[in-house]
Formats: sequence, C-alpha cells, structure tokens
Amino acid sequence: RPHRTVLYEDAPSACWPIVYSPDYNITFVGLEKLHPFDAGKWGKVINFLKEEKLIADDLIVQAREATDEDLLVVHTRRYLNKLKWSFVVATITEIPPVAFLPNFLVQRKVLKPLRTQTGGTIMAGKLAVDRGWAINVGGGFHHCSSDKGGGFCAYADITLAIKFLFERVQGVSKATIIDLDAHQGNGHERDFMDDHRVYIMDVYNRYIYPGDGFAKRAIKRKVELEWGTEDTEYLQKVHTHVEGALNELKPDIIVYNAGTDILDGDPLGGLAISPQGIVKRDEVVFKAARSRRIPILMVTSGGYQKRTARIIADSILNLHNLGLIDKELATNGAENPKLEQMIRDSAKDLTNLSLQ
Repeated sequence: RPHRTVLYEDAPSACWPIVYSPDYNITFVGLEKLHPFDAGKWGKVINFLKEEKLIADDLIVQAREATDEDLLVVHTRRYLNKLKWSFVVATITEIPPVAFLPNFLVQRKVLKPLRTQTGGTIMAGKLAVDRGWAINVGGGFHHCSSDKGGGFCAYADITLAIKFLFERVQGVSKATIIDLDAHQGNGHERDFMDDHRVYIMDVYNRYIYPGDGFAKRAIKRKVELEWGTEDTEYLQKVHTHVEGALNELKPDIIVYNAGTDILDGDPLGGLAISPQGIVKRDEVVFKAARSRRIPILMVTSGGYQKRTARIIADSILNLHNLGLIDKELATNGAENPKLEQMIRDSAKDLTNLSLQ
C-alpha cells in the first residue's frame, strides 16, 4: 500500500496547473554564483508570467517539499544518507566550497530547494493527469538515479513522478519521457533500464556530459546531435521523432524535460538554438500531446544563461496564446473547439515545414 503523502492532495480547482514555490530558489552567500546555473531562474520565470498577467500568486499551485518517505519510493536509504555529507553534495551540485559547509546549512540552503522542486514535479504529475497538462517551473533533474546524483541533480524527480503515478493513479500504466535538454538524461534511463512501461526519447549533444554509454541502452529513440546544431535541423528532428515516438506507443502520460541549455551560447550545451527555436520546440511537443489527448507534464531542467528565464516565460505565454494550455481547458476536459481547429492548422504547417 502506498505511504501517506501530502503531494497528492487535490489542488484548488481555481489554480492553474502551474507548480512553484519561492523555496525553489537557491540564494546563499554568493555560493550559487560559483556554478553557471542561474539559481534564481525559477522565481524570474514566475515574475515574468505575473507581469504579463497570466498568473497571480494565489492562482499557482504551491509546491511542497518531498519528504524522506516520498523520496524512498525511488531512492535507496543508502543514497539519502550520503547526502548528509557536505562533500557528496558539493560533488553533485558542482559547487566545490559546499564541501566546507556544515551539513545542516547544506540541507537547508541547497537540498531543501531541490527537494521542494522534486515535490513540485510529483505534484505536477497528478495535476497533469487530472487537468490534461501541468508545468513544474523547476525540476527536471535527469542526471540523478535511485542511487547516484550528478550534474546538479540530487533527486530523481522524473523517475519519482512516474513511479508515483504508476502506484497511485488508476489507468496510468505507460509513460513516455521526451528529454530535450542538451544533455543525455542518464538518471531516468538507468532507473527505467528494464522497465517496458517507460518509453524514452532523448535528443542531446553527443559530445558533452554525461556520455553514459550504459544508460543509452534504455533509450528507445536516440537522437544524437553535433556541436552547434541550429534551429531548422533541430526542429525538424524534434518534430519527426516526437510524432514517431507517440505513434509507436500511446502513453498515459508524457513527461517533457524542456531544458533551455540548447540555447545558442550556453556554456555547457554546445548547441545553437535561438530563443524563437526553443518556443517553437515546446509548441511542437505540446501540440503532439494535446492533439492525441495525452496528459503532459513539463519540467524546466537545465539552462545556464541569464536570459533563459525570459525564454521559458515566453514559451509558456505562447502555449497559452495558442490555446495549448488553458485554465478552462483544464477544468472541462479536452473538448475545446479552438484547440481542435488549431491542431488541424498546425498539422498543415508542420507538413509544409517538412516539405521545405
């Protein structure tokens, strides 16, 4: 029998299925500046969405921290105990000075934000099934598996969200992960290596971290990109393979890892996608999911430049402007004439795109 958890309590129906907490942001005596990651990017995304009047504080779902008991659905006790050593956390987050801090500070200032984002992903999984879509403004820690963290990822939130759904939500027995972060998602790949319920599509720069050959065996649809790949080639590949993946297997949930580290100039991603290209990419994925009426959960994952927060916000606004995400749509099921028409139009657009 599943343990008791507050993460699956129903969110107020007045809320958008957008999950966030101010606790996501890592602010700590300047340490966060030692990693290229913009450790306040999640709050900035929310501020942009508020400025554009899409959301207000009382209309977003407040993320709650995942407890040890929640984390043990996937993680080993041994792994969680390791995080009580500051040097282990320093290695995982790639911020060396963290090794010299007392662990209670590391727990509060570094791991609690990551646990809260992880709780947010688990909550968003249930919301997506209930409402047709959900976005966790954080999360996407795709380098962490049940017993090993790395690459700034200390908890396996994608694995957790899927396992929670399998265990607790009737009718969810197949999941597809569409991982479009610039890096290979070796964490969830290791976790679902022999699990036939989970179909993994991963599009990444073949030359960068983590280069995990063992984990690659779990990828059903592998798209390895060259340095400096640009919009046209990228969008065409994403479109072809997202359609292919969803035609091959119709899942009960899509987990979309929407990393923005594919952006041109990202110090770690090595690809050259424009801001418009990122917005278009998210649109392609959401159209594919919504047209098939498959619930979709989006997490924001990697993205290491100051301008990524604005791009994520622009993408969410674009999805809303197109009627792909919508509060009404969420509450009254997928019957939405505006959406139906738009999907028909976009099918035409994409056919034209691939003919060019």
